[in-house]
Amino acid sequence: MIAESAMADEAMVLATAQPDPLEIALREHSLLVYRISYSVLGDRAEADDATQETFLRALRYGKKFERIENPKAWLARVAWRVAVERRNHQTADAEVETNAHEIASRTTGAEQVLLEQERSVLLNALLAALPGTLRHPLILSSIEELSAREVADTLGISEAAVRSRAFRARQILKERLLSLMGDRK
Repeated sequence: MIAESAMADEAMVLATAQPDPLEIALREHSLLVYRISYSVLGDRAEADDATQETFLRALRYGKKFERIENPKAWLARVAWRVAVERRNHQTADAEVETNAHEIASRTTGAEQVLLEQERSVLLNALLAALPGTLRHPLILSSIEELSAREVADTLGISEAAVRSRAFRARQILKERLLSLMGDRK
C-alpha cells in the first residue's frame, strides 16, 4: 500500500513537471536540423548521422541550453557545423545521390513523374554548381526559410552579406536557367 502511494506520488510529480526546454526545442526543430544536414551533405544516411550528432551535442550542452536566446538559430548553427565537418571528411570525388523519384506523387502520370525528376536533378545540379559562399545563404534563407539574422548567426557572416549573397545566387541561377532554356529552342 505504501509502495503504491509512493509510485502514485512519483507519477504525479512526473506528470506535472515542466517539460525540458532542450527536449522541446529538439522536437520542434528536428526537421530543420535534418534538412540543413541534408542540404550540406546531399545524402540521407549522412544527414541522419549528422542530425543525431547535432542532437548529441545539444544534449551535452545540458542546462546551459536554457540561457540561449534563439534555440532555433542555435540548433541550425550546430547542425550546419556538424554537417560541414562531416562533408569535409568525405572523399572529394563522392557523388551527390539524388532521390528525386521518391518525391514524385503516385497519382501523377509517368511523363509528369519523369519531368519532375528531370527538373529536380537540374535544380540540384545548378545549386551544386554555385560557389559555397553563395549556395549556403540561398539554401538556408530560401529553402530552409531561416531569417537573415538566423542565417548570419549560422554562417558567421553579417545579415547584409546574407542578403547580398542570396540575391547574387538567385541572379546566377536565373541566368543559367535562361541560358539552358535558350539552348533548348
